[in-house]
Amino acid sequence: MSEPLSLVWLRRDLRLHDNAALYHALKSGRPVVPVFIFDRVILDALEDRLDRRVEFLVQEVNRLHDELAKLGSTIIVRYGKPVDVWKELIGQYSIGDVFANHDYEVYAKERDKAVGELLSENGIGFHTSKDQTIFERDEVLTGKNTSYTVFTPYSRKWKNTLTDFYLKAYPTEKYVKQFWQTDPLPVPTLNDMDFQPVGEPFPGRTVADELLDSYNKTRDFPAFPHSTSQLSIHLRFGTVSIRELARQAKEADDQTFLSELCWRDFYFQVLDHFPHVEQYSFRREYDQIEWRNNEDEFDKWCRGETGYPIVDAGMRQLNTIGWMHNRVRMITASFLCKHLLIDWRWGEAYFGKKLRDYDLSANNGGWQWAAGSGTDAAPYFRVFNPTAQAQRFDPKGVYIREWVPEVDQSSYPRPMVDHVMARQRAIDTYRKALAKVK
Repeated sequence: MSEPLSLVWLRRDLRLHDNAALYHALKSGRPVVPVFIFDRVILDALEDRLDRRVEFLVQEVNRLHDELAKLGSTIIVRYGKPVDVWKELIGQYSIGDVFANHDYEVYAKERDKAVGELLSENGIGFHTSKDQTIFERDEVLTGKNTSYTVFTPYSRKWKNTLTDFYLKAYPTEKYVKQFWQTDPLPVPTLNDMDFQPVGEPFPGRTVADELLDSYNKTRDFPAFPHSTSQLSIHLRFGTVSIRELARQAKEADDQTFLSELCWRDFYFQVLDHFPHVEQYSFRREYDQIEWRNNEDEFDKWCRGETGYPIVDAGMRQLNTIGWMHNRVRMITASFLCKHLLIDWRWGEAYFGKKLRDYDLSANNGGWQWAAGSGTDAAPYFRVFNPTAQAQRFDPKGVYIREWVPEVDQSSYPRPMVDHVMARQRAIDTYRKALAKVK
């Protein structure tokens, strides 16, 4: 091949529409080919070979494959460790430049650094862009030019900065003739990678205007099947554009939905600026808490057999479909950390195994919020009462009975811990731990 190619390394941006890295590649003047790597560093660590995320990735990569085939092009799909795959690609293709979008997790930054060095050694440019967030890194700072660590002032500055400029789509459709014209290449199957299909359908990738009209009123009620967008898996893997969703929310003047997108940016920048949160508490003094870490109690929580119906419903929903309503995520997480005094990292890891929309930054941020060790301003004495939460957000028990049908029967277990006792025990334990560091 005489003319070098521009390769677009897709990771969390599985779409041709409004994709920053793809746009810059298409504007480079060279023939463009997308690349996707099923990363063995990540996949080999997965215990469950019926993993919904891997199935979703295969589905979406095949969708891209078909879209590109209609344009007379293809996507290069490999299964392996990224550095090894790029060594193979360098040997197989004439590559002028590689384009990708930013990622913010510690592993992702280390991976990109290693690949960037490899490409540089071979005289290949490596260009990265912002795409999966509206604002990143140092774009939203305090008056002292430091990163925000509290959400409310961050969201105020975020919304004040949110002009139409930041929501403008990248017009990739104008340049589709730049895709390399070639026969379609094969895509690895789930079986090729030793995974099996779950077979359940995934939610759609659009948000209806009707949802935005009622979102603020219904989003906390898990019994309403259409009270949330369920776009989280699409945002996680970039099959929808964050700019497009923010534009839609802004045009509908839905500040609540816009705030949810803002939370996503906030947790990305927390992870980017404070990478220690992957292993430790955001507030390091909370690492002094003496967790009980009772394994039998943890197993009951995992199975949804705590005797608290709203907690059990949430855990069974998670175990069955790989998703849980956000309000119930808060309730179940609070119960584990505060009622059972089990380390939030145990729960974070369990959610990480089960959630089809698992995103390290949001999962970590949510769990640290529940544990009180995160960015929240007044945390440790906030202990959700699961019974009161159920009465408020599932008053007719519709959600609970869907997932815990035996709730009114004698076979349903009694609460494994008394709320009043557990609340006081948690407060005392936290207070004792924090007193050590003063």
